[in-house]
Amino acid sequence: MEVGFIGVGRMGSAMARNLLKAGHRVRAWDTSANRVAELAKDGAVAARSAADAFGGDAVISMLPNDDAAREVFIDGDILPKDGAATVHVNMATVSLACARELTALHRARRVPYVAATVWGRPDVAAAAKLSIVAAGDDAAIARVQPLLDKIGQRTWRVGSEPSRANVAKIAGNLMVACAIEAMAETAALVRAHGMPAEETLDAIITSLFNVPVYRGYGDMIGKRQYEPPGFDLILGFKDVRLALAAGEEANVPLPFASVLRDAFMDAIANGDADKDWSAIGRVAARRAGLDG
Repeated sequence: MEVGFIGVGRMGSAMARNLLKAGHRVRAWDTSANRVAELAKDGAVAARSAADAFGGDAVISMLPNDDAAREVFIDGDILPKDGAATVHVNMATVSLACARELTALHRARRVPYVAATVWGRPDVAAAAKLSIVAAGDDAAIARVQPLLDKIGQRTWRVGSEPSRANVAKIAGNLMVACAIEAMAETAALVRAHGMPAEETLDAIITSLFNVPVYRGYGDMIGKRQYEPPGFDLILGFKDVRLALAAGEEANVPLPFASVLRDAFMDAIANGDADKDWSAIGRVAARRAGLDG
């Protein structure tokens, strides 16, 4: 298939490489020419612009936030004005407001639109083991399913309204953030009692929560090693705020999300914005009078 790819950071480049390995033809664009140049070494074609990347059978976008998505698709006005067969697959985490704006724009332009959000860090993306939640027109999803099969290990369909995929992603990331905060507080508790966090967390997680999220983040918190980041803390802060906004819209109190928002703000104020989001473990340590 002919595939455009808009946004080839750590996640996007890993996805695009898997498509190239599968024999698909990829035309890539990013605000960083260096990222595109690296991908070109693996066979991608460098697009001259985001509009140049839009075409072929499908275009996949993996942009970091609402502002980037709006800059490219709304302010950049790259969608064809008279309709197109190209399916746009937006795999980024965006707010529900932005998701609805994008859906309305695509409907107005008669361009098929699918939201297909993912769970998994860059190493999981590189291994093509992402979990994908897709929403949109069934026929459009079916057309791009061969691409999703090369990017992830399973695709869940959650309805015809694209924003539903964004709700699922925001809710899932909130659960992960809550798990990280629970491990951070546990590590502070055992350290305050003179016990080694790494070994104690290992015992607890192996006995009670032996799954990838707890294993991976528990190891980072126990060792207090938050670099290199798999998922930037500043993006975790964004996702918690998206959860709070989604909760406010539907009158759903999210008290844990409020605690997490403050923890992320504390971490950012103390210079940890570019560390992994599990670095909120340093916040829990500071609250307990411990070094990070």
